[in-house]
Amino acid sequence: MSERLRVVQWTTGRVGRLALRAILDDPRLELVGVYAWSEAKRGLDAGTLCGRPPCGVRATGDVDALLALAPDAVVYTPFAADLEEVARILESGADVASTNLFQHLGGVRGAVRARLEEACRRGGSSLLVTGVNPGWVNGLMASATAVCARVEAVSLLECADCSVYQSPHTWQALGMGERDGMTPERAAQARAWLVMFADVVERVAEALALPLERVEFFCEYGRAARRVDLGWYLLEEGSNAALRGGFRGHAFGEVRVEVTVLWYLTPHLQEEWEIFPEHYRLEVRGEPGVELRLAFHPPAHWGHEEWDTMTALPAVNALPDLCRARPGILGLRDLPPTTAPAGLWLAGAR
Repeated sequence: MSERLRVVQWTTGRVGRLALRAILDDPRLELVGVYAWSEAKRGLDAGTLCGRPPCGVRATGDVDALLALAPDAVVYTPFAADLEEVARILESGADVASTNLFQHLGGVRGAVRARLEEACRRGGSSLLVTGVNPGWVNGLMASATAVCARVEAVSLLECADCSVYQSPHTWQALGMGERDGMTPERAAQARAWLVMFADVVERVAEALALPLERVEFFCEYGRAARRVDLGWYLLEEGSNAALRGGFRGHAFGEVRVEVTVLWYLTPHLQEEWEIFPEHYRLEVRGEPGVELRLAFHPPAHWGHEEWDTMTALPAVNALPDLCRARPGILGLRDLPPTTAPAGLWLAGAR
């Protein structure tokens, strides 16, 4: 086997712990450093932080020390990205696989994109923004068109039961539990939270050589059909209990790329929205038409937090290809399909 890639894990929150575990479990990778935002985690062994045996690598908050390790790659998983921090990592020459979507900065566009591209140029490094959605499933959107002689439009609908995502701050910010429906202020807030799906529309359009004329935001609420107490969040009857929204990319006078999320805290809604059992429905309108229905089936031992495996693993599994990629911000056509090292895992289990 060729020399292992030297990897730093940047933060150890919900997604970061799972990424850290995956790095330690991957024989292609060598963990050389861990950045911890919390003082309480600094000095702790990386294995201890993610439920693995001690490995001898201790978490630190010293950015200079981590970059001095000259890692090949950094898996960047903070809840909120620090633009200058990411730029500094890229300028050091390390490639970055980020599950942070830069949504609080307005997405990877405009001045944010320009800053990241300049950092990649200076460091000769690559940046991959990935996860499950945005991320892995968007590659499926583009590749599903490969069997078509003609493509009119592609769409993705995510349907997610969010009652297990115990983050009152998130749902308060999105207006869940409020009774005044969609106001202009709430629409602006929802757009800010969903802006990463505008990035998806643009990335899929780029992969399909579609020249977008405009990208349109849309959003609406579903109201609770009855009082629902989740234990950590209360929804009164008639209050906002579900959100359906996203972005549509227009090209050649029509909607050509559409990405929608349906996030619900209860399936019992006054509106007759279809709450389907799959997590994703992907459709290509073309010749031929294509329909994909995708569902995840977690093992019995998974808790709520293990669902973030689908966010962490596309970043970790992409590292070998990322480190061979061209410098710059990578699109859907810049890497081969990301795959798991299944044979290496099975060989190691023997």
